[in-house]
Amino acid sequence: MIQRIQTLYLLLAILVIGVLPFYIPLWNTAAGAFYFMQDKTYITLIGLSVSLSLVSILFYKKRQHQFVLGRLNMIITLILLGLFVYRSLNLSGGTVEVSEKGIGIYLPIISIVLLALANKAIKKDEELVKSVDRLR
Repeated sequence: MIQRIQTLYLLLAILVIGVLPFYIPLWNTAAGAFYFMQDKTYITLIGLSVSLSLVSILFYKKRQHQFVLGRLNMIITLILLGLFVYRSLNLSGGTVEVSEKGIGIYLPIISIVLLALANKAIKKDEELVKSVDRLR
């Protein structure tokens, strides 16, 4: 549901990982800026992360599924972050071409933090529902 805080966190994660990477370059070189959409692996992982966040928002009645999808989404985003770090470490820095890392490499970290906050809120909701069930 929209009024829950985890929905807000998931929407922000969708914004960070799904929209911003297409406008913020991962790194700049003398040949030009490298954007996320220039590699199919990045696009696939970004699309998978965004779709998992959307499905997680739609599973608002099934909090346990939401929690599992959030964990899976964090794993996929960690893989994406690992690919970014690997690619940025393999940039040619010793040649004439100078490379400059952009702020785009930090977007998966922000997304992971937002997903962790969403999972924390989901867990808190689940505990609240369980405590109410004990009172009945």
